[in-house]
Amino acid sequence: MAASPSTARAINDRFALRLLQDEGPLTATQLKTLTGLSRPTVADLVERLRESGLVHVVGEAGAERRGPNAKLYGIVAERAHLAALDVRTDSVSVVVADLLGTTLAEASAPVGDDNGTGPAVEKAVTLLERTVKEAGVDRLHTVAVGAPGLIDPATGELRDSTGLPAWHRRLVAVLQERLPARVLVENETNLAAVAEFREGAARDREDFVLLWLGQGVGAAVVLGGRVRRGASGGAGEIGFLPVPGTSGLPSGTNCDGGFHELVGAAAVETLATTHGVTPANALTPEPGRAPAPATGGGREAFLDVLAERLAIGAAAVASVLDPGCVVLGGETGHRGGDELASRVEAVLARLSPLRTGVRASTLGDAAVLRGALLRARDAAQDDLFP
Repeated sequence: MAASPSTARAINDRFALRLLQDEGPLTATQLKTLTGLSRPTVADLVERLRESGLVHVVGEAGAERRGPNAKLYGIVAERAHLAALDVRTDSVSVVVADLLGTTLAEASAPVGDDNGTGPAVEKAVTLLERTVKEAGVDRLHTVAVGAPGLIDPATGELRDSTGLPAWHRRLVAVLQERLPARVLVENETNLAAVAEFREGAARDREDFVLLWLGQGVGAAVVLGGRVRRGASGGAGEIGFLPVPGTSGLPSGTNCDGGFHELVGAAAVETLATTHGVTPANALTPEPGRAPAPATGGGREAFLDVLAERLAIGAAAVASVLDPGCVVLGGETGHRGGDELASRVEAVLARLSPLRTGVRASTLGDAAVLRGALLRARDAAQDDLFP
């Protein structure tokens, strides 16, 4: 069944806007070539988008060209403003951007619930409000929050989970109360995977798993270019994976004894110390100085053991999902770089018959905030674009 004229116009307009988003300013002739639409159809859609306030003329293509065909059309970046928050256990980072994703202001601050849930929430909200003011923005369209914990796939709300600070759960509700904006919340590891997929280490992959390796340990599953959250929003809770070499078995409320005990930040620091390497120099040596061997085996031995531990989790992922690629993210994965990734890939090749490449994150800790901004931008564009 053929689409109605109004439906066809909406599809064409959205396609053109996505091209302007991805490619930057384009002339009508370039839009005609990229869309395959006729010249009159392109002229009509450009006029509609200009009248709606989504597109404007930003210049001309070529110093010697003049006339209607030389006009460059671009998305009106000020049409909507966005904010992204990366909420950690003891800190919050904020970025405010325009509809094109250009950063206008950013800030970070330590935030904890030592003084109570209320003051912690107020400090986080105040940080956002101050950053919005510094950006010269009057009103936010969409705010995306990245936080540890499970996101209920039915309600989109941050679910209560053991170890999650109380101010985390209260923060989203307060933001919704205080801001005349749409507020979205997503698991931090899933957002990091979105950023790596669209702008980082997994740009060429439709299927991959991101292992987030920091104070907490988690995974994000991307299959067919989409983040898979699972029936309860808990897909990727790999920190609870029972593995050999731990103190016991994890429980439904505690991941001690799970994969987290092997590769969490505290475990990595202990492993470095055991091998006579300072934790700060274990993954990334000081510039210009080769790490010297020390009591306990030195840095090379430390990396080998860490790679073996990481490969256990990667092998479990590969055997169940066969993603073809594992990205090592978070502080440990990013700082370990290609040196650690290549070691994990070599061990993984011995543990699994499934060929699985291992890559280091290219975005590191910034991936969560960048993923949150991409989520906010997508939501705003879905609302604004016809």
